[in-house]
Amino acid sequence: MNIRSLTRGDGVVIGAAVLLFIASFLDTFDGSGDEVPTAWDDLGLLMSMYVGGIIGAALIVLARALPQPRKVVGLDLGQLGVALTVFAAWTAFWTIIDPLGAFSDTFGSADVERGAGIILGFIATLVLAGGAVATALVPALQAALIPAPKPPAPLPYGAQPPGGYGYPGAQQQQPSPFAGPPQQQGQQPGQPPFAGGQPAPAQQPPAADFSPFWFAVPVPRPLYAEDGAPMPIAELAPGTWYLAVEQGAQGLVAQTQDGRRGVLRDTSGIQRG
Repeated sequence: MNIRSLTRGDGVVIGAAVLLFIASFLDTFDGSGDEVPTAWDDLGLLMSMYVGGIIGAALIVLARALPQPRKVVGLDLGQLGVALTVFAAWTAFWTIIDPLGAFSDTFGSADVERGAGIILGFIATLVLAGGAVATALVPALQAALIPAPKPPAPLPYGAQPPGGYGYPGAQQQQPSPFAGPPQQQGQQPGQPPFAGGQPAPAQQPPAADFSPFWFAVPVPRPLYAEDGAPMPIAELAPGTWYLAVEQGAQGLVAQTQDGRRGVLRDTSGIQRG
């Protein structure tokens, strides 16, 4: 799971879920007597409005943090979570109209005031459902909740980061992606390496007007194979720095932290290091 993939909209959803949980412990309505119920005294109200909304928020956040999308009964976790938040808001709307509900026989039909639990719960479900739906529509809510860390300082050509590429603090050193192949014994500088007594084919140099750079994506973006296959091979997550190695015909060729290469077709809004 990658919490850096969470968006500002997810932050709104998390905050509303916390507010909804607090509201479940407050009075459902203000009436005479000492035994004023909370949502925990009404199982139907508790499960449909409060627990339903909190589970919906958890599914939305979980779907965003997972590296690969997951489905339940054919539905994406995020879609299922949005549906639950909307259902919770719908239940809260009718509950605030009829706050007595199952307690009408106990407390009578006298006019009562709606308690803090109903009012706060209604507000929380509106914010919860609104944040869940608006995240896919409002660009400002799609920005990363946790800003991406600053990229590492540029190193001299061919130099190796102290912890290895992509893994700060790693024990083993990894070869630099910019360094050429190691020289074989007896090979003179500037000469191509030999394999089987024959010179190995020279590597194609990158385009003269392209320099590798670090970048981060604003939202999760699929990474496709360089052969043009339609299925993604990986997903780039916000908050992680990736290395752009060249500009291909289909898009930007990027390298992930585990060494996989692919084409990033959608480069809109990327942050360069």
